[in-house]
Amino acid sequence: MSFAVRSTTTHARVGKSITLIVMTDSLRIDKWLWAARFFKTRGLARKAIEGGKVHLGGRRVKPAKTIQPGDQLHIQRGEELFVVNISALSTRRGPAEAARLLYTESEESIQQRAERAEQLRLQRSQDKLARHSRRPDKRQRRQIRQFKDR
Repeated sequence: MSFAVRSTTTHARVGKSITLIVMTDSLRIDKWLWAARFFKTRGLARKAIEGGKVHLGGRRVKPAKTIQPGDQLHIQRGEELFVVNISALSTRRGPAEAARLLYTESEESIQQRAERAEQLRLQRSQDKLARHSRRPDKRQRRQIRQFKDR
């Protein structure tokens, strides 16, 4: 038996109070991922869970698995990997400020995501340079034609 409790908290950075509907005992993992704004729809959350992109305590789970505060999740979303501890449960999807109150992300996870983002940025810039060096532009094509005609 679960029932909803309203809890009002003040977000430190934003400075305004946010009201959450918090479940006291447990909640489906797909619903929590949607409420915590990791996925835009519950359907996308369900597909990610079924595809093995979400692990609870290091093990794959099903979308109907119930979670509780204190559980640790590994969530892979595209190139990003989040390692979060669940701090609250909510049945409603609220603003981003409220969603951030539902979990705490580990410092290692934040650092690894920043490093991976930097690696991807550097790789994209190198790919862009390599792409431009492979294909000659109009001026270079003219120079090649002039060189061949000599």
